[in-house]
Amino acid sequence: MNVPQDLKYTQDHEWIRVDGDFAFVGITDFAQSNLGDIVFLEIETVGESLSKGEAFGNIEAVKAVEELYMPVSGEVMEINPVLETSPEVVNKDPYGEGWMVKIKLSDSTELDTLLTPDAYTTLIA
Repeated sequence: MNVPQDLKYTQDHEWIRVDGDFAFVGITDFAQSNLGDIVFLEIETVGESLSKGEAFGNIEAVKAVEELYMPVSGEVMEINPVLETSPEVVNKDPYGEGWMVKIKLSDSTELDTLLTPDAYTTLIA
């Protein structure tokens, strides 16, 4: 499984990449692999401020429908427009083109509570 070293992770298999006051959120390679072929994403939280652990949407795959959770608190600024017509991009490039939402961080100290790449690798081993 691919676990990039420049990201933080949750026990629910979301990743976060921080860029200044903003961050990008998606699901891990492990998660997309377990879900199977992703066919639909429902994310209707743009403009909403959500707390760490709150659901920001749903992901539907051939095998299951799962909720997507905020790794940290913040306001959902943008949904990846590519995923509206091509949700399978999450399977092909979960850490790049397959990002799901861009958020504005509201409490950057919450990043310290997330898993390091080594800790996440141990979790999925």
